[in-house]
Amino acid sequence: MLLFFLVRIVCGQFFFQYRHPETTVQKHSGENIMKTKQNIFYPLAGIAVFILIWQVLSKYIISKSWLLPTPGQVLSSFGANVGLIWDHSLYTLAEAGLGLLLSAVLSMIFALLMSLLPAVRKTLYPLLLVSQMIPIIVLAPLFIIWFGYGILPKILVVILICFFPMTINILSGLAATDSETAAFFRAMGMNGSQLFRMVILPNALPYFFSGLRISAVYSVMGAVIGEWLGATAGLGLLIIRAQNSFQIDLVFAGILAIIFWSALLFWAVKAAEAKLLSWQKYQSGDKWESLPPSAENISGDA
Repeated sequence: MLLFFLVRIVCGQFFFQYRHPETTVQKHSGENIMKTKQNIFYPLAGIAVFILIWQVLSKYIISKSWLLPTPGQVLSSFGANVGLIWDHSLYTLAEAGLGLLLSAVLSMIFALLMSLLPAVRKTLYPLLLVSQMIPIIVLAPLFIIWFGYGILPKILVVILICFFPMTINILSGLAATDSETAAFFRAMGMNGSQLFRMVILPNALPYFFSGLRISAVYSVMGAVIGEWLGATAGLGLLIIRAQNSFQIDLVFAGILAIIFWSALLFWAVKAAEAKLLSWQKYQSGDKWESLPPSAENISGDA
């Protein structure tokens, strides 16, 4: 009796979708709109709560603008110094961009070598770990001493910060193809180079972009760290000068610029990933699930 009842419910739902496909389409469309609204609403709500707490602290609890300026004072300082912030931002972005690009190239080369040659992996992997055990604040002054106050030391700091997460992610991606999948394609007639180019590399691309997103955020931070220790321009230098002159609102304006550029680089990488790896959505099934069944498909199956 229970089985009959369940079959009747399932069959009734199927025939309802068959006779009223527009209702199903509207349902899926409504779910997608609701999901999009939630993805926008929750981050904005979190930012609004943070700004509200900041406003209360700076205006009613601390009440010292030279110690903690209000959000309005920070925005006012940002607007009054937008030209200065822009000039220093160009220098920082050049350091971060070049460092990130070189880091991506080096990470791919080293990850490929470590993946293909076990001896190289065993030799270099401990060195990768050691590079992360040494605080960057210790190495950055040495780069300044060795290479001066130009752009090169900052690029080296960015490379040192971004190299490890990208290399580890690419290594994980190159090892993501399981042996059964590799054996299947070899049985289909693929040789080693074809398997690597058509199966292993595509499977590793999501891991590469995952590491690139992390490194994109770290790149701006690395450039600013290098500028703190010695530079002729950049957001790090701007913040140090503002701090020494007790312009705390300008310090926060510089921090706001760092957050903006870091977020912009992150979303640029994410947009490139969505564009270049659009096939991944279909492979994972997420996009298929979001597509509602059409009347033509249902009638064709019937």
